[in-house]
Amino acid sequence: MKHAGPRTIARLEELLEVLRQFPQLKEKKQGVFYRKSRAFLHFHEDGEDIHADVRLGGDDFERFRCTTRREQLSLAKRIREQLDGDQ
Repeated sequence: MKHAGPRTIARLEELLEVLRQFPQLKEKKQGVFYRKSRAFLHFHEDGEDIHADVRLGGDDFERFRCTTRREQLSLAKRIREQLDGDQ
């Protein structure tokens, strides 16, 4: 599974717009988000499937499928809950 390329990132534009609204996250490069000085979220592609690696609680990334709009909305909700819970 490789890191998401520009065409895959373009398929995530709606999700990226949501993520850009979270003040706790900084987009260092398109589709790569940091929280404070630490990598928080990036994307991978596997054929037509898209996966997000997100650091939701501990030191390790968790992988989430986010190919469909429903999966992307679910991921955004999980991230929002994590960020809200840490404040």
